[in-house]
Amino acid sequence: MASCCNSLKLEGMFSSAFRSSKRSSNAIWIPSSSSCNLYIHGFPLKNNSFSVSHSRSFTIKASSSSSTAIVEPEGIKITSVPTKPIEGQKTGTSGLRKKVKVFMEENYLSNWIQSLFNSLPPEDYKNGVLVLGGDGRYFNREASQIIIKIAAGNGVGKILVGRDGIMSTPAVSAANGGFIMSASHNPGGPEYDWGIKFNYNSGQPAPESITDKIYGNTLSISEIKMAEIPDVDLSRTGVTKYGSFTVEVVDPVSDYLELMESVFDFRLIKSLLARSDFRFAFDAMHAVTGAYAKPIFVDKLAASPDSISNGVPLEDFGHGHPDPNLTYAKDLVNTMYSENGPDFGAASDGDGDRNMILGKKFFVTPSDSVAIIAANAQEAIPYFQGGPKGLARSMPTSGALDRVAEKLGLKFFEVPTGWKFFGNLMDAGKLSICGEESFGTGSDHIREKDGIWAVLAWLSIIAHRNKDKKPGEKLVSVSDVVKQHWATYGRNFFSRYDYEECASEGANKMIDYLRGLASKSKAGEKYGKFPINPSTRCIGNCHLCILLLFDCLKFLIVGNYVLQCADDFSYTDPVDGSVASKQGVRFVFTDGSRIIFRLSGTGSAGATVRVYIEQFEPDASKQDMDAQVALKPLIGMLVIISTIYSFRQFTNKSYGCISDLALSVSKLKDFTGREKPTVIT
Repeated sequence: MASCCNSLKLEGMFSSAFRSSKRSSNAIWIPSSSSCNLYIHGFPLKNNSFSVSHSRSFTIKASSSSSTAIVEPEGIKITSVPTKPIEGQKTGTSGLRKKVKVFMEENYLSNWIQSLFNSLPPEDYKNGVLVLGGDGRYFNREASQIIIKIAAGNGVGKILVGRDGIMSTPAVSAANGGFIMSASHNPGGPEYDWGIKFNYNSGQPAPESITDKIYGNTLSISEIKMAEIPDVDLSRTGVTKYGSFTVEVVDPVSDYLELMESVFDFRLIKSLLARSDFRFAFDAMHAVTGAYAKPIFVDKLAASPDSISNGVPLEDFGHGHPDPNLTYAKDLVNTMYSENGPDFGAASDGDGDRNMILGKKFFVTPSDSVAIIAANAQEAIPYFQGGPKGLARSMPTSGALDRVAEKLGLKFFEVPTGWKFFGNLMDAGKLSICGEESFGTGSDHIREKDGIWAVLAWLSIIAHRNKDKKPGEKLVSVSDVVKQHWATYGRNFFSRYDYEECASEGANKMIDYLRGLASKSKAGEKYGKFPINPSTRCIGNCHLCILLLFDCLKFLIVGNYVLQCADDFSYTDPVDGSVASKQGVRFVFTDGSRIIFRLSGTGSAGATVRVYIEQFEPDASKQDMDAQVALKPLIGMLVIISTIYSFRQFTNKSYGCISDLALSVSKLKDFTGREKPTVIT
């Protein structure tokens, strides 16, 4: 366990020429005879498409505004579109996410894209190649055209875009970065969410040094550089040229598939999926992995076609919520828990970077999943045949991975939530496998989490464990693998409570109070059972109880825990020395138990309050217990901790007794505005 305390208003933007469907005289479309190979992370290229240099000659012309000079590439007219700053364009943990209607407001998306180019060194994009992809959600088609025109206006030499604008986040990352149009696991459609993020350099999410510059430029932007070119047909692969600017529409799957074949033993996995006594199920949730599932699992690995459900990407994800968890992937969960359910089930999210793993009537927590992949990687996955370099997890993720790193003698890192924090470690050769409790798992084959990679990793482990099993012999199951892991490393019981779209003001007040509470806590404080008055069900005089509640939290906690530390997590990057502070308030106990409070940055409206509860259990005889039962004392504790601030607001009111008050969910509502969590994982 890591230690702590150390609507589409285009009229104002585009001239009629931009919306013309007729190709300009200097536009040339070239059918694509083969896919463009994008990957560079240590794997051979079939061609060197990414190293092509696009030469340009420039002329200076005056725009409609006499004060603005526009530098234009040969054969393309660039227009300077006047604009003004728009509030609320600060990126969160993973890009900029808002409701679709916000992005459809005049210049909203364009301002952010132009601000991004204003934030990058020209050598990072001038005459270069950028990738554009997305999860297929509503507004992606329109957004693709806007991004392409601004990219051309800023001197980008070539845009590689997935057919129909579709390309998973992992595939974009493997292509060495670019624009990703996605709000990830958030719902899609005219009334829901849209998002944009930029992956930088080696494919990792843009670091805060870049996102901070983007935000700063959104506050002062005055013009958008827009190329006057017609919309590009994204429905067929091929190359379209406008003067010296090129757009190539590529197959989003083929190169990603080739990459996966270089990481995993596909023959081994195919031997498992071809068995008559093994059944596989994959739910693409009508999201981007629907474009990948059939080519990979069915065509390449011989899985049954009916093993893929919701396999067609839809703009509204089939009116679903593309978040692969026990709540939103309910159809898959019901299938896996049925009497004749499949042996292995998995789901992925909107943009394909998250995953959920299930066995027959068995759920694998994301924290356990990454630990088990790490523990089995060297023997089951060819990419890791020399052993992992190091392991890492996000701070709220359980300590299961820590124990694997310790046993295997590997470097270990605890980082803030956000995949960008893993990138530096990977580039420095310190990290191979990492994960987050929010259903994200991945490795250094790319610089993003990767849902299909995680599914293939698990299939590799199951296939390896059963490679010598003859027909009729009992197969090693998902639950067998997990329980064997617990027996070796112990079990970290883990649960997460999500309170989505809460009022931001109240949520921030709660976190601020908890920061103060943590700063006053002392190591060694004992949180134990306090005598209850049997007649009043109270610890004593109710007025005294209230005073004790504020002055000494330890008297009110049910359980038996000794505080190791309490803090607001801060991280110093061991590679570049950058510091990320205020990353979550945590209460850590000497037995490995933890309670963590954190505001999520992945929503498009309000705040999501996330509460994480963890307890370590080394005793194998107690490891089959339901997590909610095992964590009950800590869950009671978190309710008390999170309600203290509301008690302070009502000290002049009369209460029956503290125990009833503290455990009342209605008091948690004072902070979150919710009667109960939106999701419990």
